[in-house]
Amino acid sequence: MTLRPEHALHTRRRGRNVGVGLLLGGFVVLVLALTVAKVTSGDFELPKAEELSQ
Repeated sequence: MTLRPEHALHTRRRGRNVGVGLLLGGFVVLVLALTVAKVTSGDFELPKAEELSQ
């Protein structure tokens, strides 16, 4: 069995998939960074149990 060369369609599709993957990874990093910035700021407080029951 011989290996056939890759078709141009698969090459373009792989490039597009890598681009989408990088964009998705960047979005995840952005959301993580914003979450860390929000939690580490001094004004973040967890809701108290008494406030939740009312």
